[in-house]
Amino acid sequence: MILHELMSYELLRLIWWVLLGVLLIGFALTDGFDMGVGALLPFVAGSDVERRVVINTVGPVWEGNQVWFILGGGAIFAAWPPLYAVSFSGFYLAMFLVLAALIVRPVAFKYRSKREGAAWRARWDWALFVSGAAPALLFGVAVGNVMQGAPFRLTDDLHSIYEGGALWKLLALLDPFSLLAGAVSLALLTMHGAAWLTLKLEDGAVRDRARAYGSTAALVAVGGYLLAGLWLAIGIDGYRLVGAVVTDGPSNPLHSEVARGASWLVAYAERPWIAVAPAMGVAGALLTFRGLRAGREVTTLLASKMAILGVIASVGLTMFPFILPSSIDPRSSLTVWDSSSSHLTLFVMLVSTAIFLPLILLYTAWVYRVLWGKVTERDVVDNGHALY
Repeated sequence: MILHELMSYELLRLIWWVLLGVLLIGFALTDGFDMGVGALLPFVAGSDVERRVVINTVGPVWEGNQVWFILGGGAIFAAWPPLYAVSFSGFYLAMFLVLAALIVRPVAFKYRSKREGAAWRARWDWALFVSGAAPALLFGVAVGNVMQGAPFRLTDDLHSIYEGGALWKLLALLDPFSLLAGAVSLALLTMHGAAWLTLKLEDGAVRDRARAYGSTAALVAVGGYLLAGLWLAIGIDGYRLVGAVVTDGPSNPLHSEVARGASWLVAYAERPWIAVAPAMGVAGALLTFRGLRAGREVTTLLASKMAILGVIASVGLTMFPFILPSSIDPRSSLTVWDSSSSHLTLFVMLVSTAIFLPLILLYTAWVYRVLWGKVTERDVVDNGHALY
């Protein structure tokens, strides 16, 4: 018997659905506080020295954190090629804006302190703000659109077709529910950035401002998340598979029957245990609010991570087995069972992941341990040419 046949196609698809969630959550937990710090930069730091202190709290780790973004994109490309093709063709301009922001950010880090001019540095500071806030907002907007269904249909040869031109596709993404989801995402990552600053900064004005803005962001995140849940319950139709579900068949969404109508929240009646995810999201944000107000450090950052984990997990668990529903042709919707790579490809990727993901985790842990400690104004002044 060939080794990969020891694991069923259904099990491999389920494992890769979980791994995709792990990679996306890993990106949000690591690069998320980088983006949150960037979004907070113009508001928590006044002087040039203060801004350099804030920037250098993430300076040693932001490049490594972006590995999770690359891993997530690579996993979608290799494990879920229909999802990669359909989502990138429909969200093209939005993805371009996210990538443009992520390209601007390293340039801003590298060039910001190359000249002494106040105007020069101020422009790069705003570039860091935009490159932190814009992706945080757009990632949430994308999730909001996914939960409502994307306006695509598949032809018989599985070619995806969207209505309208590229600009229309971008503007169509900015509906009220998706903007609410974007606001929740931005608030969560801003809260996460504030928790990181609380950990990395000594007592002082910058740390106090970060705690104040982070506390507000935590409350906005909780309020927006609960409002989005209510909106899902009464105003947005969910999707469900109809008839016999084939979990180990070929990757062709058109072989499945999909109906639209019942709320997404029906999933909580069918699988009550998944309620732990939104509970973690709300509890984590409230604990972060409390920790920021009390001036706690490590526990506040852990609570912030719990909030992000819970919110992202709640989306995946609520929608399962759907990955990208279609709002104009439900039959074209992509699910875990019909939009993956082949059995052999998923197995080979799993073996590779089992080898390399632990190495990435160990290296990341080692880097954070080596670079552990607070960043002070004295550090920045005494090492002006070595730090950002």
